[in-house]
Order: sequence, then structure tokens, then C-alpha cells
Amino acid sequence: MKQQYSISSISVFLLFLHYTNTFAQSPAAAPAQAPAVVVAQSPAATPTQAAAPHGITNVTKILEKAGHFTIFIRLLRSTQEENHLFSALNDSSSGVTIFAPTDSAFSELKSGTLNTLSDGDKSELVKFHVVPTFLSTSQFQTVSNPLGTWAGTGSRLPLNVTSYPNSVNITTGLTNTSLSGTVYTDNQLAIYKIEKVLLPKDIFASKAPAPAPVAPAPEKPTKVVPAANVESPVAPVDISGAVMFTRNNVFGSVGAVAAAIFAL
Repeated sequence: MKQQYSISSISVFLLFLHYTNTFAQSPAAAPAQAPAVVVAQSPAATPTQAAAPHGITNVTKILEKAGHFTIFIRLLRSTQEENHLFSALNDSSSGVTIFAPTDSAFSELKSGTLNTLSDGDKSELVKFHVVPTFLSTSQFQTVSNPLGTWAGTGSRLPLNVTSYPNSVNITTGLTNTSLSGTVYTDNQLAIYKIEKVLLPKDIFASKAPAPAPVAPAPEKPTKVVPAANVESPVAPVDISGAVMFTRNNVFGSVGAVAAAIFAL
């Protein structure tokens, strides 16, 4: 009996050691991990939601991207008005509006027109297409005419706009056209496409061919008034001698007749 108890005790002790050893060798439970945080990403901008430009808006880059403004871009660069626009958009709070003629608009000009212009005239031509304030399409309904441009104002530089329900008409006295689309617009810059070059009178009215001179009316023939005949004064003639001679002859004849009668 005592022997069996000893065996049982030893068995319990060995079993205890086995479980202790097994428990010690089992890996420790990994600490609970926090759930992964999923960061939501903002949706990519769609083509109609262009991201706001960083820094100053580059007008020529906008026109290059739109296409069909090669000649106008060349004029902006050759006249240094590209730099003027950069400064205006950087310093001005009123913004800028540009009427941009397409290449087809320039092709309608008489061949060689741009080549005949001086550098000053080219600069004025570009400035005539820039209004020194931002104008949305709805603001054309309330603006006062004539619009002031970078080229100036006055009777030689008129620029008038008329807004209709579906269009905006522009006239200069030499050009009549309408806005054909919006190239770019934000709260500072508006660029509108036009299909004709805006010609200022200050440059192109003076270059129109002068009318042919009117032939002078034929002069009426003048009447020839005959000169008055002025008779030269006649020198007085002394006829006293002839009178005396005649008188003597008469008396002589009478005497002879009387003598003949008495002789009878």
C-alpha cells in the first residue's frame, strides 16, 4: 500500500513537471494590435476641375495650351506686353480682361498689314485688346461704353460692347465682331476668343487710302470788254485867214455882179 502511494506521488510529480515545462516553452501571446488606420485620399481632379494655378497666371502658356493663337502670342512677346501682363496680374487687384484674336482672325487682314506697322503701332494694337479690369460675361451687361483699354481712350480709340441674351458684340468703328468663346477665366483674369482683330482708328483710319482729289471746276470765260475809244484832243485850227479870204471873195463877186447890172 505504501509502495503504491509512493508510485502515485511520483507520477503526480512527473506530470506536474511535464505541464510546467510545456507551459514554459509555449510562445507568449502576442499583444493586441490597434486596427490599421486607413487614410482617405481626396479624389483626383477631373478635367473640368482644373487645379488653381500656383503663383502668377501665365497668359501665353494658357494661349499655347488652347491653341490657334500663335500670331497673338508672337505679338505679346515681341512687344514685351507679355511682361506687362505678368506685372499687372501680380500687382493689380482689379484684374485683366483680354480679347484674343485667333490665327484665322489675323489671316483676314490684308497681306503684309502687320509688317507695315512700327513697333509702337504693334504695341498699341496689342494693348487695344486688353481691358485693365476683370469682366465676366455677365458684367458686359452693365459696363459703360466706351471701354478703356491699355491703349487709352478717346475718339481715336473707341471700344464699345453690347450684350445680348446669347452673345456679346464688340465694335471699334472699323471692326465689328462678337465673343466666340471663353479661353480662360477665374476671379482675376478673363480671356475671350474673337474671330476678328480689333482695329483701332488711331492706327488704321489714317492708313486708309485718301480719296481722289476733286478736279477743279472749269473757270468761266471772262467777257472781254472793249476798251473805250478815247479821242485825242484836236488841236484848234486858226481859220480866221480863210474866213477873211472867203469874205473878200464874196464881196468881190457881189461887186462884179452889181457892176455888170449897171452896165446894162
